[in-house]
Formats: sequence, structure tokens, C-alpha cells
Amino acid sequence: MTATTGSLLAPPDVAAFRAAMGRFPTGVTLLTLGSGDTTTAMTLNSLTSVSLDPLLLLVSVRTGSRTLSLVSRARGFAVNVLGAQQRPLAQEFARPDRPRGRAAMTRLAAVPGVTGHAVLPAAESSFECVLEEEREAGDHTLLLGRVVALGTAAEGGGPGPLVFHQGAFTGLPARPVQG
Repeated sequence: MTATTGSLLAPPDVAAFRAAMGRFPTGVTLLTLGSGDTTTAMTLNSLTSVSLDPLLLLVSVRTGSRTLSLVSRARGFAVNVLGAQQRPLAQEFARPDRPRGRAAMTRLAAVPGVTGHAVLPAAESSFECVLEEEREAGDHTLLLGRVVALGTAAEGGGPGPLVFHQGAFTGLPARPVQG
């Protein structure tokens, strides 16, 4: 669809916007903070690499959410990129009644990272961040994190990343190990 000079376009409705964005495949992550009794985790698919110098990434969390207020107080978070085999975790931690505290730590098989936030050794990758900036954007808040530690799964170790596309979880084939 193209617009001509002087034409007025009606803004798309929410359902049309969601359907169009659903055609864009995204990775699936767990945002975590704290560890042990203070562990909080939520499924998230809004991860963007922002800068290599310094190392920055961006995530988006619903404004007013309990998790957002905890990240603001903690001044940091971790993001764990899930593999296809971790689909049950993505589904479980997307629910409002998801595990918290030690129960979350155990369910995730997480360990405390160098920043004190839970990381999943079995994740495709993990990024531990110090919160650089928060910016409200519509009904979400953008969190800019400075990456201070990262980890990756062993090459060729899993079935590939978990992907969300057109309202459903799917996967990508793992790259063959180059010998």
C-alpha cells in the first residue's frame, strides 16, 4: 500500500497491527532478575541489539508491571535466549501465576550470574545487564541495558533457538557443526 501526496490514511486498528507484527518472527527469551528467594522471571520476545561500543541491548516491558518496578529497583537484569527444547519454560513464565523465588530458580535450573541475576546455563545465550536507561513508550517501558557479562551454549549442543511467529512457538534448524 502506498500513500499519495495529500492523502489521509486511517491508522490501523490494534488487531490489524498485531496480525501484521505476527508475521515478523522473533526470538524468545526469559528476562530474569534476582536469584534464590528473590528470583523473578518472565517470557519476553522484545530483545534488540543496540550498540557494540559500548555493548548495549534493549528490551520492552509493560509499563506498570511488577517486573518493571523490580528491574527499576535492582538497576539491572539478565536476558536468557531460549532454545527450542525450552518451549515449556517460555509458556510457563508467560503466565501471571508463574513461579517466583526459589521455585523459579529450581524450575529454570538457573544459577546466580556475576551480577546476582539468575542465568540459565542451558540457554542459547545469556546477557547480564546493568540498567542504563528507562524510557516510557506507549504502554511499555524500554529498558536499555549495558551488557557486563554473557554466556553461550556449546556450539551444536541443542536443537536451535525457540522462535515466536504468527502467534505460535516454532523453531529454526540448528546450524550443522563445521568440522
